[in-house]
Amino acid sequence: MRDNGFEESFSDGAAEQAESAVRDAQNGERTSVVDAAVRDLRHLLWSSIDNRDSMDLDQIEVAEQLSDGVIRVMVGVSDVDSHVPRNSPIDLHALHNKCSVYTGVCIYPMLPEPLSTDLTSLKQDADRMAVVIAMDIAPDGEVISSDIFRAVTRNYAKLAYDPVGDWLDGAAPIPPAAAAVPGMEKQIRLQCEASDRLHEQRLRAGSLDFETIEAQPVMQNGSVVELRVLRKNRATAIIENFMVSANSTMAAYLEQRGVPAIQRVVRAPERWQRIVELASRINELLPPEPDPVALSQFLARRRQADPTHFPDLSLAVVKLLGPGEYEVVLSRQDHAGHFGLAVQSYTHSTAPNRRFADIVIQRLIKAVFSEETPPYSVEELQEIATGCTERENAARKVERLMRKSAAALMMHSRVGQEFEGIVTGASPKGTYIRLLTPPVEGRVTANERGLDVGDRARVRLVHTDPEHGFIDFECLFER
Repeated sequence: MRDNGFEESFSDGAAEQAESAVRDAQNGERTSVVDAAVRDLRHLLWSSIDNRDSMDLDQIEVAEQLSDGVIRVMVGVSDVDSHVPRNSPIDLHALHNKCSVYTGVCIYPMLPEPLSTDLTSLKQDADRMAVVIAMDIAPDGEVISSDIFRAVTRNYAKLAYDPVGDWLDGAAPIPPAAAAVPGMEKQIRLQCEASDRLHEQRLRAGSLDFETIEAQPVMQNGSVVELRVLRKNRATAIIENFMVSANSTMAAYLEQRGVPAIQRVVRAPERWQRIVELASRINELLPPEPDPVALSQFLARRRQADPTHFPDLSLAVVKLLGPGEYEVVLSRQDHAGHFGLAVQSYTHSTAPNRRFADIVIQRLIKAVFSEETPPYSVEELQEIATGCTERENAARKVERLMRKSAAALMMHSRVGQEFEGIVTGASPKGTYIRLLTPPVEGRVTANERGLDVGDRARVRLVHTDPEHGFIDFECLFER
């Protein structure tokens, strides 16, 4: 963490501020008065779906069936700003780190745990202030109207991805936390229907539907015994589709009101021709210029034709698209948009416990509600946006190193063995490959000439260095 410029612990002032917030909450000083500007929505069947062990719950969801087949989806986002005033010690720590860092071994939260896992967490059976993004979804998946407002909410069921996904797929009974709440089964199924509508509309627009392999280390008695692959299911799709729509709605809301804001941008890929080449190898034709709809349709065909190797293709395309970045978007100004999601306006607003950009967006939207001057100048927003991109990249380095260290520990006894893999990176800085089984990534240090992203290759493991996260392979043939 230190090597990558993070503050790994909170200052005394931030710790004192967190303790004070806890005391205020225990003394009943948390705001619970509902006035004309804050709606009371505690009667609705809100729930959360997240990782099983997540305690920093940023958002909750609820759906309502309206007339003419319209489904209203509401996403409640934790009102973190109410507990973290600007320029307070906690805010300054969050401003520096910009995000939580999930190392796989431990979590370095952006906010102190008394806040992120309690006071600002939308945890079960607790009344919480939230910024609500409401969207009316037509049968064809179009968001035909939307609104954003503040409300008091209550999470009635803390649910996890795998149990909910298995239940929705008919592979398991309804999770006990959902079964215990009257009406929750119907509620989650309605959310699933709304998610399906949004997903189909996103695909028609050209949103790219990937399935990459993300492996997390499993530790037992101080040893890495497994790299467990996290896979998508219908529960993860609910949250993904709702968050994409909510963040697009928030970005458009601020644009329409002339408020400069930080948006998430993914440009058209510079290495489009390499994507075209990969497609041609499997007798698929893509247009010569970047086209998200054509790419989305290609990916959908490949998912159906070859589901086993679809994650490998997804990984290659993701690498060739390049990373996203944060930029300040001025009102009605032309900008790059988000190529991967096929939307013109997109921000990050639904995870204020974990990302500083989301807190900034929350402060901007509150200024709109109160008809006040935005709390940040364009210059301040630009500096924050640049910092968020840089810190996100730094966090990715920390997380990648820890995953590599865990993988190197697990692979240490397998030096000399041969594996099949797919090339995930090729540049003057080095050539990298991810094995098909186990899902370990390392550097090709011999016979790598001619390899490019997306190539399949057979390699031999020649060296591991767990302390530095090094895993070295030699390619068994040249290209």
